[in-house]
Amino acid sequence: MKKNILHLKAPGNWINDPNGFIYYKGQYHLFYQYFPYAPVWGTMHWGHAVSDDLVTWKHLGVALFPTKDYDRNGIFSGSALEKDGKLFLYYSAVRYLKEQSGNIHQAEGVIETSQSMITSEDGFHFDNWKDKKQIIPVIRDPKIADSADTRDPKVWEENGRYYMILGSTENHQAGRLVLFSSRDGLSWEYLSQCTNARYGHTMECPDLFLVDGKRVFIGSPMGIQEDGKEYANHSVCGFADFDLETGKLTLADQYERVDYGGDLYAPQSNLDKEGRRVMIAWMRMPEPVNGPDGQPWNGMMCLPREVRIQNEKICFYVHPEVWKYFQKAESAEKILKEGSALYIKADMKEGESLFIGGFDLEMKQGCICTDRQKVFVEDSRYRTKSSTPYVGEKAQLDIFVEPNLIEIFVNQGQYTLSNVVYGLGSEISGNATITEVRKNAMISEK
Repeated sequence: MKKNILHLKAPGNWINDPNGFIYYKGQYHLFYQYFPYAPVWGTMHWGHAVSDDLVTWKHLGVALFPTKDYDRNGIFSGSALEKDGKLFLYYSAVRYLKEQSGNIHQAEGVIETSQSMITSEDGFHFDNWKDKKQIIPVIRDPKIADSADTRDPKVWEENGRYYMILGSTENHQAGRLVLFSSRDGLSWEYLSQCTNARYGHTMECPDLFLVDGKRVFIGSPMGIQEDGKEYANHSVCGFADFDLETGKLTLADQYERVDYGGDLYAPQSNLDKEGRRVMIAWMRMPEPVNGPDGQPWNGMMCLPREVRIQNEKICFYVHPEVWKYFQKAESAEKILKEGSALYIKADMKEGESLFIGGFDLEMKQGCICTDRQKVFVEDSRYRTKSSTPYVGEKAQLDIFVEPNLIEIFVNQGQYTLSNVVYGLGSEISGNATITEVRKNAMISEK
């Protein structure tokens, strides 16, 4: 059984979107898109991990896998709900109308997507043969949704009623959200839809929730950055209006990035054991990494982040459990050692810089800017430079460093900027003011 500290990583081979994130019967459960056979995207399963504190994760292996005609080509993303003591998992079920002759894990043209569910009495045992149920068949009316690209059900209960929001598209030209409602979480009826061309051409991984009485939308629209580079799809957040009775949903015309590094995608949120809104997302990696056992792995999750609203802005703070972990860590020399996690607290002013093992960080024109060219893959398809919006003439930075990921929280959580990296060195230098450095050993073992 593999364990991870701080960042949930692929236990070998491939992972992507977090799924079914929930605090259930005294533990955090996080499922994830999983291809267990190679470090590349393929026929999706759901892997499963649990944690007592959002910091130490134990991998439990495969929870869901294809068994039905309607999900034969993939258990795509979805969410979790607790009802009557049981764990309800909702997911998108995918069927290829034609598979590639040379790779059955890829479609040859058209696919069909429906919505399905499975229940568990304890959150650990799932009967993939008997307990699955297709709850929303393939939607064939293009006025409602797209038969192929309608997916990623996020389900929640509010005022005694259950709601499901799905990502979709209108003619692959505008992002669309489709909503269903239910009285029991089992039988679902179409409720409404919302289309907004500002949100890319197709919406993925939608999430809708309340923070301090305000309705927040998080989603991952496809095609919102068109510069010819990889990762044209990014996660965004904004305020929304939602009428519980009519289902009318209105998104703000203006949104912000969930994270300004460019690698974070498919976030999913839920409530932690204290009732705080916590979010975890997938960090996209262009190349796999060899683990200590020699097995390649590709994909990891970001640190858990608490969603807050400060001065009418949606912010993402370091979750309190992460702070507890680093409060126990030892003060460290300014050295990053392979396999260690490093926390750096720094104050940065206009024109100042910080260099972390080949990763360059500086403040230019009031923005926090990064350049990972020296510690990234040599591939011109990927962006190596990132920047936050304007933050002022100075900023406080909380920086979390691992061998393959650097996460920067600007002014506690006003903005975040996270970058996947490869081959970090050990030197830390620059003229920014470093006020604290702490390190702790990472655990990644069988």
